[in-house]
Amino acid sequence: MAKVIIYSSAYCPYCHRAKALLAHKQVAFEEISLDLEPGRRSEMMDLSGGRHTVPQIFINNKHVGGCDELMALEYQGQLDTLLSE
Repeated sequence: MAKVIIYSSAYCPYCHRAKALLAHKQVAFEEISLDLEPGRRSEMMDLSGGRHTVPQIFINNKHVGGCDELMALEYQGQLDTLLSE
């Protein structure tokens, strides 16, 4: 099973959408809430190549991007492949 990490914020609609897709696919994920752990934003930015917006999603330590990139992978039929690696 893939290791999925999502950096998020409670008030972010894109975070909710990304988490809903993962939940729909029954994918377990670790959520790092920057609301609760603001000090981890610099960690997220380092891992994502400087991106500062949420969500930032990682699958098996590979940076996928944000919600738009996650949805694009789903629409292209590539998300399931990435999750099964």
